[in-house]
Amino acid sequence: MATDEPPEAFHVTTDEQLRAVSNLTRHRIMAVLRFEPATITQIAERVGLAKGSSSYHVRLLERAGLVKVVRTRKVRGVTERYYAMAARTIVLPDPGEGGPDVLMRHAVADLEASPADGERHVGMAHLRLTEQQFAELGARLQALADEYRELSDPSLPDASFVFALFRPGQRRQAEGDAR
Repeated sequence: MATDEPPEAFHVTTDEQLRAVSNLTRHRIMAVLRFEPATITQIAERVGLAKGSSSYHVRLLERAGLVKVVRTRKVRGVTERYYAMAARTIVLPDPGEGGPDVLMRHAVADLEASPADGERHVGMAHLRLTEQQFAELGARLQALADEYRELSDPSLPDASFVFALFRPGQRRQAEGDAR
């Protein structure tokens, strides 16, 4: 692995890191940095933030170890910093029973914010699988995501692939449904 290549995974383990990655604005900043380094000005333009807000959020991500400065250059006497992700993927802790799944909430927010007239492929399937089938499907979905991540070209528009394979908990009837 080249020395400028980031590690494969960054495991979120502290409360500070979890707070940093749980914010939707910071999630979108990390999406900007997914494929190539960017300055505060470039991040602000791509996310639609003021430079000051962009700088604030990037500092929090940097302090949590999720992004880092990968190069600097002098521009009219000012040092311009280029930020990049600290790793190729961010691994979040399991939210536990009833806990909020930050990743899925961000994915839904991004989907809702995507252009209504844009191309989307969204679906849901209810399945009944053996433990082995469940494990195989999870592995195939991850392999598919990994395969297409390798094919990603930073010059092309972003596309997000989100999947969740889970066994739902016991469904509780809402008060109004029980009547």
